[in-house]
This record gives sequence, structure tokens and C-alpha cells, in this order.
Amino acid sequence: MFLVFSEFKTNMDNTSVTVFTMTAYAVMEKNKYLQFSIFMLLYILIISFNFLLIAVICCQRALHQPMYVFICNLAANGLYGSTGFLPSTLILLLSETYEISLPWCLIQIYWVHTYAAVEFHILAVMGYDRYVAICYPLHYHSIMSIPKICKFIALAWLYPFSLFLMYFCLTLRLKFCGRFIHFKLFCVNFELVKNACSPTSYHSIVGLVLIAFIMIPQLLMIIFSYAHIFRVCVKSSKESQVKALKTCFPHLLSVINYSIGGFFEIAQSRFDMSGTSFKFRIIMSLYYTLLTPLINPAIYGMANQTIRMHVLKIYRASHRLASC
Repeated sequence: MFLVFSEFKTNMDNTSVTVFTMTAYAVMEKNKYLQFSIFMLLYILIISFNFLLIAVICCQRALHQPMYVFICNLAANGLYGSTGFLPSTLILLLSETYEISLPWCLIQIYWVHTYAAVEFHILAVMGYDRYVAICYPLHYHSIMSIPKICKFIALAWLYPFSLFLMYFCLTLRLKFCGRFIHFKLFCVNFELVKNACSPTSYHSIVGLVLIAFIMIPQLLMIIFSYAHIFRVCVKSSKESQVKALKTCFPHLLSVINYSIGGFFEIAQSRFDMSGTSFKFRIIMSLYYTLLTPLINPAIYGMANQTIRMHVLKIYRASHRLASC
């Protein structure tokens, strides 16, 4: 970490541009107070829903199972990601210049990108968990042992953080001449690199390799898991198929939700999107960073009967206490 902070200092000392203007906020100028209120409400909801989900899983011994441990980590990552994006958005909405400093922009890049990578890793591990639960139900607890769960969780967090840090060091070495970041309400690596003084073709190639290392193994794990689940379901009874669908539905919904936002985010960074409207591009960026941490706890809180039952139990208990 000392080396990373040294890179920050070197970057600050050698670059001619230390402040960037987020041009997307100019489009939101007319209704910025209304939008501030909406974003604030959404942030409160994200914090409330995810904390509630974590609290229910931690406090209820019946939920101390591998699947719920992974759901808990998904909620924790949602809190991590939204905190890297929304507070700065609220500040910039009320700003007159819509400017963000280089150090905070770099911190936000690392924050948002690691959030996205960790999210996909956790979803991949959850897919494997569903595969073991459905294909090897009698051996589930021996396969998904506590040491193995700890290894999966450590890998889901440490692998993306370490891998992106190695790539991020390339960005820290750059000097920046441009001062505008377009189509975004938050800093992303590829948009910042466009402001570099020197050619960055190698940076783009390394970025694509990084995406491959982060996405492909996890994607293959999800495909592998559901291919085997489908194979088992085809040979099973209707009742078993319905049970498997109920078990997998929240996870599939989360994967689809993540994939929609992730695909657009990569496409917007890597391809010419000039034919797409400015407002649509902003909305899709919000989908990726804002709706995912809001939708996930709703998916697992409402679609998962066990969690829903415990949430209602807590609500009834608190309602009785309030009545007293």
C-alpha cells in the first residue's frame, strides 16, 4: 500500500491537471435539487435494505448456512460499492463547477471497479453453491465446509482487489492533459485514461486482458454450474424441478441484473456509442452502480422464503415492543 500512495504523490507532482470536470452533471442542472433528494432517498434505502439483510443473516442461527453467508457478502459489497459512488454524487450535484480532484477520482476508480469485480466473483461462487446443493444434496455440507467457504470468500474479495491494483498502477503513472470526463456521474478508469498526455494503446490492451481474467473464469463457473443443474433437473421429477427453480431463481435474477449493467458499461467504454442518447448513457451507468445494490437485497429478501419469514418475524416483534 505504501507503493500505491507513493504513486499518488508522484502523479500529483508531475501532472499539469489535478482537477476534472464531470460534464454529465450539466445535463442535470435544471432539476438538481429534485435529483439530489432522489439520490439521497435511494442511498438511504440501499443502506437500510442491505444492513437489514446482513443483520437478519447474522442474528438468526437458522441462516448460518453457506448460501446465506454468500448473500451476506453480496449485501456487504453492495454497501461498499454504493458508498464509493453516491456520497460524491450528492456533493457534485450541489456543486457549481462539477469538479472532482485527481486523488478522489483515482480512489473512486479503484472503489467502483473492485466493487464490480467482487460482485461477479460472489455471484460465481453462489452459482457453484447452488450446483453442489442440487447435484450433490447428500454431500452438500461436507463439500461446502466452513474452511472451503472461508477460502471462497477470501478469493472473491482478494483476487479482484489484487488483480485490479496491478493494472491500476499503470493509471497512477500517467500524466493528464485533458480535464473533462464525459457521460459519467463517477470516475471510471477508461474515461480518465482518455485525458492522458501520452498514447495509451498498451493501457487499453492490458485493460482487455484484465477484463478477461476477471470475467471469463467466473462466467465459466456459472455456465458449468447451471449446465449440470439443468442436466440433473431434466432427469428429476416435476416437484424436484420446481424446487430447483425456486432455489436458483434469485441467483439467476441477480446474474441477469448484473450482466445487463456490466455489458453496457463495458460496451460504453470500449465502443463508439455516439449514436446513443446522452441521457440514456447516464441512466445505464446508474443502473450498474445504483440499482444493483438496491435490487439484490429486494431479490433475496422477497424471493427467499426463509429470509422473508425471519424479516417478518423481526418486524412483528419490533411492532409488539412499540405497542407496549
